[in-house]
Amino acid sequence: MVAPARVSGPEEHVASAYAASVGVLPERPQLQGEVTADICVIGGGYSGLSTAISLLEKGHQVIVLESARIGWGASGRNGGQVVNGFNAGLDTITRRYGDDTAAFFGRHLQEGGKIIRQRIEKYGIDCDLKEKNLYTAFTQKHLLELEAKQALWRRHGMDDHEMFDRASIRQHVGSDAYFGGMIDHSGAHLHPLKLALGEAGAVESLGGRIFEQSRVISVDYSGPQPVAKTASGQVRCKNLVICGNAYLGKAVPALLPRILPVSTQVLATEPLSDEQARDILPTDVCVEDCRYILDYFRLSADNRLIFGGGVLYGGRDAKDIAARIRPNMLKIFPQLKNTRIDYTWNGNFALSFSRVPQLGQLSNHTWFAHGYSGHGVTGSHFYGKVLADAIHGDLSQYNVLAGLPWLPFPGGRLFGAQYSAIGSFYYNLRDKLGF
Repeated sequence: MVAPARVSGPEEHVASAYAASVGVLPERPQLQGEVTADICVIGGGYSGLSTAISLLEKGHQVIVLESARIGWGASGRNGGQVVNGFNAGLDTITRRYGDDTAAFFGRHLQEGGKIIRQRIEKYGIDCDLKEKNLYTAFTQKHLLELEAKQALWRRHGMDDHEMFDRASIRQHVGSDAYFGGMIDHSGAHLHPLKLALGEAGAVESLGGRIFEQSRVISVDYSGPQPVAKTASGQVRCKNLVICGNAYLGKAVPALLPRILPVSTQVLATEPLSDEQARDILPTDVCVEDCRYILDYFRLSADNRLIFGGGVLYGGRDAKDIAARIRPNMLKIFPQLKNTRIDYTWNGNFALSFSRVPQLGQLSNHTWFAHGYSGHGVTGSHFYGKVLADAIHGDLSQYNVLAGLPWLPFPGGRLFGAQYSAIGSFYYNLRDKLGF
């Protein structure tokens, strides 16, 4: 059973359960005319807001330009899971970049989550924070992979994982679908749009200025002072920070080959009774499985099951979201077969070819960060802080991350989506066959 979809304009939030639960949002001005700033940040999502907060705390003057509304992109549409680490695992990072780089990433596996919790406490952000996340295994192979991950992370100083077999995992998930799993006691989940809105409030409380409905259509970083231009104005600044990620569009051609927009789909059920909620997720943790094309789910503060999964490469929106992912939900929780679906929505994340986030410079005074590859809630907060530190003069962490090599998608964006879709089909087939 699917409720009729609500329609929203292109510059307002999508009709998600998140947008429906935040009430009336503050109206922020549109950029008009030319203004100057110490630092201009493009993008009102987690990357831009994290960078802005860190810079403002260091005493800089900051302007944030958002193309639509704060949290309009991935930051307000995602699954709301505070998952530690990066898409490319530490084993992959070790093979590609060596032990020293892996040790660096190992030291910062939990940094993004720590920053989020610090911001929530410092700025009084009410975003329905709940603790712990669970990785679930469909097969013995998945369980062995989780055991290897636990051992690897322990070697890097993280010892917050606990393993479960088929019987014991049911204390956390009311389903017979899983072979076992592993809980991360330092993970969490939250209302992602409320977090973005709270961080925007923090930016303004520190003296930062935010302009909404101010899509950047071009940037000029050829001179000593970069300029970000919108349809109705421009910002001239000492430092420009580009954090548009999957929603930057074609405003910065130099960044187009670096990332590929990928759409993921999410649904939200009607509010469940307390008994239903305890039946499916007794300990109220968030969950993601171990497959390449994974499903993820959690309970919202009002007991809706938020369930996401599936990808479309190139950033295309799925037309019938419920038809795509509701069957996956019922494979895990057949007891919800008569539960109404109240909301469905799409959202894009930015995929990098290496599955490692990227940051760097286009000129001496123009910086960027993007490509979190599905791990943007935590990754964006860490990378935003690193960017802010670098602009302020501390390049120690920035130099490590900016020095990592990157590769464009084969065939560019046009054929890169097809290339990635073929790879996705291959790994999805491996998942189904249990390899």
